[in-house]
Amino acid sequence: MTLPTGTSTEDELPEAPAGGPGPLTMLVPDFPFPYDDYLAHPAGLGSVPQDRLGTEVAVVGAGMSGLVAAYELMKLGLRPVVYEAGEIGGRLRSAAFPGVPGAVADLGGMRFPASGRAFFHYVDTLGLRTSPFPNPLAPQTPSTVIELRNQAHYAETAADLPAEFGEVAAAWRRALVEGAELEAMQDAIRRRDLGTIKEIWNRTVPRLDEETFYGFVAKSPAFSALPYSYRETFGQVGFGTGGWDTDFPNSVLEILRVVHTDADDQHHRITGGAQGVPLGLWEHAPDDLVHWPAGTSLRSLHGGSPRSAVTRVRRGEDGRLRVLDRWGTERPYEAVVVTCQSWLLSAGIDTEESLFSHDLWMAMERSHYMQSSKTFVLVDRPFWRDVDLATGRRVMSTTLTDRMTRGTYLLDGGEGLDDPAAVDSPAVICLSYTWNDDALKWLALDTDERVRLMLHNLRQIYPDVDIASHVLGEPITVSWEREPHFMGAFRGNLPGHYRYQQRLFSHFVQDDLPAHQRGVFLAGDDISFTPGWAEGAVTTGLNAVWGVVHQLGGASAPGNPGPGDRFAELQPLRLP
Repeated sequence: MTLPTGTSTEDELPEAPAGGPGPLTMLVPDFPFPYDDYLAHPAGLGSVPQDRLGTEVAVVGAGMSGLVAAYELMKLGLRPVVYEAGEIGGRLRSAAFPGVPGAVADLGGMRFPASGRAFFHYVDTLGLRTSPFPNPLAPQTPSTVIELRNQAHYAETAADLPAEFGEVAAAWRRALVEGAELEAMQDAIRRRDLGTIKEIWNRTVPRLDEETFYGFVAKSPAFSALPYSYRETFGQVGFGTGGWDTDFPNSVLEILRVVHTDADDQHHRITGGAQGVPLGLWEHAPDDLVHWPAGTSLRSLHGGSPRSAVTRVRRGEDGRLRVLDRWGTERPYEAVVVTCQSWLLSAGIDTEESLFSHDLWMAMERSHYMQSSKTFVLVDRPFWRDVDLATGRRVMSTTLTDRMTRGTYLLDGGEGLDDPAAVDSPAVICLSYTWNDDALKWLALDTDERVRLMLHNLRQIYPDVDIASHVLGEPITVSWEREPHFMGAFRGNLPGHYRYQQRLFSHFVQDDLPAHQRGVFLAGDDISFTPGWAEGAVTTGLNAVWGVVHQLGGASAPGNPGPGDRFAELQPLRLP
């Protein structure tokens, strides 16, 4: 377990100290392209030839990746045509509790690491507010209860926990330093030494590609010298955000990308709900538009709403790509950006097989998706702030447990813990946040059954707290594996899947592809090397923008090379 350290208690994201190394950022070691610098460059992302201005480009999916791609294509003077089968936002979906402004349940992404600078570029562009997310043991979290083996441990700081937890945290740190060069990698990321990042990672991938997360932990000298129960504790409590044993079967490379880039720490939530980011991109009229009149937005280009679901993608006799929507309208395009869940290209959309190589189809079909379930309730006030006079402890805490609920998060209303108005305002509890096998336990239960069972589990931990008496209105729940346009929460690579991910990520650079396979650009967090993080959705959307511009004969802005321009230098390692 890594106990969270250095989590910001301020709204602002941490900045680099003057004259010293920078903060940890999501310079993902497979392709450490500095997307944040690319976005911030005053010259912009590039341009297309004059005769290409106004060219229509299809964007399949109005999630974070699709809307980043559409927004940037619009700024360059192209005309994105967005298709969406459900609602704008994708897996950044926020459900409102009726009658309580600002009280939302973030059903997908709900906590965003400060190291995800490309994502926060858009949060800042839209002027959205954030507050620190109350992760277990984070400085902004009033108290945490870790309940394992029917024994509850109350903590306001990590020092309040029994010695075993500190020993587990130290073992995890040692395993990372000795087995994955953590300190050297993080030093290179802080210094933005791209060459060293690649050097370290390129020797890590061949060594660990076929290793599970659990295998890495169990085989490390740091853990093998400890009792088995310590591994159980690590799996139940995890690091930063909570338990990680549901990731034990996955490739350890997936985990290393998270810890190397500090994606497991310093999380923020979006005030008003995470869906505000993609919705904001849909509504926002940028100042630096090319070709389009001032005030143009994605919404205005679409007459208010995206086009309906895509049912077929094929190449026409004229060489252009043709996209058919559910109501029978087929339109031709020079390029198509596909950001939907990749399985949908075979399971939900009639996609012409020759558009992709057999190797790429194999990579899409072998993608492993993780299940996830959340259930939220609205309560009359943040009663967990109350202090039991007999014990001096808060009556309820952010909770990690080996019971079915696994993770319970307490979300104050208003602007967060420091907002005086939130003391007596309605607030939200995420009763349960679970993954994989734990998520499947809830799948067959309806909403009321879920809530009843969750309250029963929590009553065993807090026998003197009547949580149900505080609940208002109707609960909100989701199981992402049951959502027809998603079929899972996000991709989680298994051991030996690195080659598949390398193919998917690298597909946006298409000069070496035959002509009949060019023009469709895959994007989305499951195409990235950081599945489940909005940063990966943003960066692969930007990759697709570069690919489209290149396809149409355009180029990156002088002095601001794009991801494709630096691909030969930074590209992911190709295993034999």
